[in-house]
Amino acid sequence: MKHIIVLIAFLMAATTFSMAQKIVYVDTDKVLNSMPEYKEAQQQIDKITEKWQKEIQARYSEIEEMYKAYQAEEILLTEDLRQRRQDEIIEKEKSLKELQKEKFGHEGALFKKRQELVKPIQDEIYAAIQKMATQSAYDFVLDKSSGISILFANDKYDKTGEIMRSLGISGDE
Repeated sequence: MKHIIVLIAFLMAATTFSMAQKIVYVDTDKVLNSMPEYKEAQQQIDKITEKWQKEIQARYSEIEEMYKAYQAEEILLTEDLRQRRQDEIIEKEKSLKELQKEKFGHEGALFKKRQELVKPIQDEIYAAIQKMATQSAYDFVLDKSSGISILFANDKYDKTGEIMRSLGISGDE
């Protein structure tokens, strides 16, 4: 019984709170994908990614060839030569893993390039959102495209088009 009273009180408070708030949402993915400069930045990132992936694949192939050659000659090699060849293969593998981390790691070159190219575009969108929210006295602006789940959204609260218009983007996507 105590839980039901607490639940009812919570629902009443939530209803009162939500009635007093002005909440809208924007689909930032839709805005981004409508911006030519974002598409251009994404193409640059894709080209760089493809180049680095080819480089890494070439090194993988090289290591694989070294290993196959080692296996074919292993019986004929002295213990010292076997150890040197194994060390050489291991060193190449370590170097390759380091290259992967350098290019695609958490703070790697791809992350930095994405920040360099995409962050200014995102900042422009967020500035437009902040301006709209301030001018229209919205209390909250949710991003429909990020991890927030919206189970129902009344289209009258969708302000994606307004943001796109303020950025000079047509909504003909």
